[in-house]
Amino acid sequence: MTFKNKVVWITGASSGIGKSLAIALSQYDCKLILSARRTEVLEQVKSLCKQPEKVMVLPLDLAETDTMTPIAEHAISAFGRIDVLVNNGGISQRSPIIDTTIAVDRKLMEVDYLGTVALSKAVLPHFIAQQSGHYVVVSSLMGKFSSHYRSAYCGAKHALHGFFDAMRLEHDKDNIKVTLICPGFVNTNVARNALTGDGSKQTHQDDMTENGLDVDVFVKKMITAIQKEKFEAYIGKFERFGVLVKRLSPRLIHKLVMRSKVR
Repeated sequence: MTFKNKVVWITGASSGIGKSLAIALSQYDCKLILSARRTEVLEQVKSLCKQPEKVMVLPLDLAETDTMTPIAEHAISAFGRIDVLVNNGGISQRSPIIDTTIAVDRKLMEVDYLGTVALSKAVLPHFIAQQSGHYVVVSSLMGKFSSHYRSAYCGAKHALHGFFDAMRLEHDKDNIKVTLICPGFVNTNVARNALTGDGSKQTHQDDMTENGLDVDVFVKKMITAIQKEKFEAYIGKFERFGVLVKRLSPRLIHKLVMRSKVR
C-alpha cells in the first residue's frame, strides 16, 4: 500500500512513537488526524509536520469508551474518509503482581484494550461501507511473551492480539487489513509514564528502555511493515527473537527472561 493521498488517524500522537510517526508520515503527502488527551501538545506536533494544513488535531481519551462513536464521526467528516487507523495510544505498567491493585489491572484493560477496541468498532462501519481500511495496532513483544513486573500490560497486549486476529478473519471479505506492530525496547518515555502498583507513575527511565531502538529508527521500520501489510511485525534489537524462542520452547523463553536484566 501507499500513503499518498490517504487519510491516517493516529492515537497517542502527542509523544513517543505516535509523535515520530506523525512527523514521518507528513513527508508522504497524506492527510493526518492526530489524537491524544492534550490538545496543546498535539498542536505542537502538528506544527512540526511538513504540511500542517493537512493535519487535524482531534483530542480523545481512550478511557472514555462511550465517546468513541461521535469522535469517529468527527474524524471521518474532517477529510471525508479514514483509510488507516493507527491504534497507538496506551499506557504501560511496572510493578510486581503481589503489589499491584486490581484498579491498575482495570485501568490497563480500559485504556490499552477496551479503548482501542471501542475506537476500532466505531470506525468499522465506515471501513465496511468503503470496502477498504487498515487497522494498525501498536501492541508489544509483551503481547507475544511475558516479562517481570508487567502483568497488567502483558494481559492487555495479549488481549489485543486475540481481538484483532478475529477482526482480520471476519472482515477479510471487506478488504480490511490488520497489522499488529510489536515493539521491543524503544527509547521513549513509556517507562517514565508507566503505572506502578498503586496507580502512580514510575517517573524514572530504565536502562533497557534507555538503550532501546531510537524512536525514529523504529518508526521507519514500522512504516515499512504497514506498507507491506504485514500481519505482525516484531521490531527491536535482540529481544525480538523472543517471539521465535517462545514458539519453539515456552520453557526456554521462561529461563531466558528469568536470567535477563529486565525489571
